[in-house]
Amino acid sequence: MLPEARQREIVEHVTEKGGCSVDELAALMECSKATIRRDLNTLAEKQLIERSHGGAVPATSVGQEQNYRQREVQNLEAKMAIAERSLEEVHDNQVVCFDAGSTTMQIAKGLSANGSLMAVTNSPLQAMELDDTGVEVKLTGGSLRSPTYSLVGPSAERFMERMTFDLLFLGTNAIHPTEGLMTPNEAEANIKSLMIEKSNRVVLVSDHSKFNEQSFISFADFSEIDLLITDGELPSELQDTFESTNVEVASVSAE
Repeated sequence: MLPEARQREIVEHVTEKGGCSVDELAALMECSKATIRRDLNTLAEKQLIERSHGGAVPATSVGQEQNYRQREVQNLEAKMAIAERSLEEVHDNQVVCFDAGSTTMQIAKGLSANGSLMAVTNSPLQAMELDDTGVEVKLTGGSLRSPTYSLVGPSAERFMERMTFDLLFLGTNAIHPTEGLMTPNEAEANIKSLMIEKSNRVVLVSDHSKFNEQSFISFADFSEIDLLITDGELPSELQDTFESTNVEVASVSAE
């Protein structure tokens, strides 16, 4: 296994388990303890994990916001599968809005060259990916939030207020049965709400790790979503909620 792939799996495993020992990771990855220690030191320098005595723990505690680099490597196969299905929603001559996020980034990376599309995003990283496809790209102004590499604030909101989108690919930090879609940051919530308001069709893209989670602030009700694209099956309480609000659900396999 290449070091990059091994380190990605280490981050996922440490995050999902809440912490792992060097012995456990060495057995899981089928490599030496010395290799694991070097990997953990590298990942700690990148702030993707934190070193603990004899192992590693997640870099953030419950209730804190993970940075983009952490989220980018988590559940990557699921995000790529979600992105592949999401691209079926894209058609010629559309104006498509891409919310900042690690799952929506995979959609941007998978978009085929198509000069008839216009893409709008509040993510400078996604704007560069989209530009490589040959589509016309518009990037909002605003203040850059380093945890998500997203543009937010009054300038970004004023930009969104003047726009109308055929399609929105929307991300979320949490999907809660009663609180709806949630995020840790109020400025992020404001820009997401505006994106939804200005879009004719809203496609929520989220892997299973967001199910039944809760964050700081709600930015959308389930009734505002047209389609959820995810991996795996919904928990029963979320299944009931999506059915009662007539949200279509498309489940993909990450295998």
